[in-house]
Amino acid sequence: VLNAAKNLKIVVRAGAGYDNVDLKSATAHDVVVMNTPGQNSNAVAELAIGMMIYMARGKFNGKSGTELAGKKLVLFGFGHIARLVSRMARGIGMEVHAYDPYIANEVMQKEEVKPLAKVEDIFKIGDYVSLHIPANAETRKSINWNLLSLMPDTAVLVNTARKEVLDEEALLQAFANKKGFRYVSDVAPDNLDAINAEYADRIYCTPKKMGAQ
Repeated sequence: VLNAAKNLKIVVRAGAGYDNVDLKSATAHDVVVMNTPGQNSNAVAELAIGMMIYMARGKFNGKSGTELAGKKLVLFGFGHIARLVSRMARGIGMEVHAYDPYIANEVMQKEEVKPLAKVEDIFKIGDYVSLHIPANAETRKSINWNLLSLMPDTAVLVNTARKEVLDEEALLQAFANKKGFRYVSDVAPDNLDAINAEYADRIYCTPKKMGAQ
């Protein structure tokens, strides 16, 4: 695309991420790459809350479900989207915790969110764990079995970030080892068919990545 677009000067991503743009090639072509952080954060946050409700109520299957009120929500990352999720969740009555090594504890406390000291704590205490981290060299496949194994058996993992941050074999292992574990995401894992073959009632993925739509 960059080779063909001889007059191109700038590429703007309508969202926070720009991992789907070839930055090295853009630089070589003197093309500036920008993003729009925060502009569609509310849409993503509402989707995250909506998917939590959907799973809490058993995908609206007519059987008894659970409430979000009184449950522990843990946010992995505390950027624009996570802060909005925390406000909505507290409005529902959830107890909100967060871990982000790049955000001061005082920032979280100002939002009435309880800061956590280490990444393992996220997965140990959360009834719902919501991922809000970018996909980069540090985070790709970082959500592995060592972390997922710490989750309560009935925990729900919510991913409105990137599928690349999740070790998908570990995700399958979580379904197999934790009989109440559920996963909801707006981007389907590559092994969705294998998961659906046995655990279709405990997973939901939107048809495409649509958090900002």
